Amino acid sequence: MSDERLVLTEVSGHIATITLNRPKALNALSPELMDELIAAVEAADADDSIRVLILTGGPKVFAAGADIKAMIESSPMKMHAGGIIAKWDRIRSCAKPIIAAVGGYALGGGCELAMMCDIILASESAQFGQPEINIGVIPGAGGTQRLTRAIGPYRAMELILTGEMISAQEAARYGLVNHVCPAESLMGEARRLAEKIASRPPMAVRMAKDAVRYAAETTLREGLEIEKRNFYMLFDTQDQKEGMRAFIEKRKPEFTGE
Repeated sequence: MSDERLVLTEVSGHIATITLNRPKALNALSPELMDELIAAVEAADADDSIRVLILTGGPKVFAAGADIKAMIESSPMKMHAGGIIAKWDRIRSCAKPIIAAVGGYALGGGCELAMMCDIILASESAQFGQPEINIGVIPGAGGTQRLTRAIGPYRAMELILTGEMISAQEAARYGLVNHVCPAESLMGEARRLAEKIASRPPMAVRMAKDAVRYAAETTLREGLEIEKRNFYMLFDTQDQKEGMRAFIEKRKPEFTGE
């Protein structure tokens, strides 16, 4: 194993940009890369100065899938004991919003990783897919579930059963991608969106993310209870007081995260 870092983190202002750094292997999601990625996400989540994360793989590829060489000789018990997929939940558990900036391929585990993020921006050349069927397995890190919720059961069924890819433009039409950008402006657009979100009250952003996630993953009744709880809890923050005072006084609020 090379000493080169598999994941790079750059912090600027309130934004952490996390870049997958295994380009020769098309950012294949090896266990080592995933460990570094989880550590980077958790470090950013724990840093009070960081409000938004951007996750990217560079301009040519986001992640072309799992590291097949690391799995080919595995067994059900080895997969279970290694907790390979269970680790991914630690990315989903990040309380701060994550923007995926997808350039090039987001396939298999790469597509699943993008779907673990909260907002997906894609370059015009990006392609998405769950091709696991072509190697005798199925998506195992949420692909069958998140893709179905994102684009509907019929389109998800076709993509998963055929293993075919869709373009960034198709992904946007289907509701998987928020915005499609020229490749050269992808990171700039991701940064602008991150800065806009980072300018909002941090605790309200986190509570909103939590409520929207519940809407996608639970029943309406449960989601409404979480929304109500989070709404009430925000009245214990200084940013709520500042935001409402600024609205009444017709001035720009100054949010501190308290």
